[in-house]
Amino acid sequence: MIRKAEKRDIEGLTRLLYQVDAVHHDIRPDLFKGNTPKYDAQELAAIISDESTPIFVYDDGRVLGHAFCQVSEVKDHRLLQDIKTLYIDDICVDETVRGKHIGQALYEFVRDYARSIGCYNITLNVWEGNDAAMSFYKNMGMQVQKTGMETLL
Repeated sequence: MIRKAEKRDIEGLTRLLYQVDAVHHDIRPDLFKGNTPKYDAQELAAIISDESTPIFVYDDGRVLGHAFCQVSEVKDHRLLQDIKTLYIDDICVDETVRGKHIGQALYEFVRDYARSIGCYNITLNVWEGNDAAMSFYKNMGMQVQKTGMETLL
């Protein structure tokens, strides 16, 4: 049920991206416009074609969840150790099927994928106020790596 996204998944991915935007807009309407997906169809096609930005979908006849990922490596940096990281840009489960462990299945699939390609860690960002996501990721065994802060002017 979990596989790499294909171009035929663009409509389902877009539907979920609207749901992601709604969550972010509700938390931070000063930053997120609302009713706008993060990517259009052309951008999604490019992301799907790029091996460094795998998208995984939970497919049960239709796309019920996704995990957008980015793979990056640090090599020969003056300060930082050489590591390969998988960054989860976004995990979303369709709001109509939340609570059925689809998010957990996606996270575990991504974790296993990251291990299989030799990643040192998985990172992601969670917006302050997105308590459900924070709780979910903590339940998956993640811990805070760093904290971003701001002052509104």
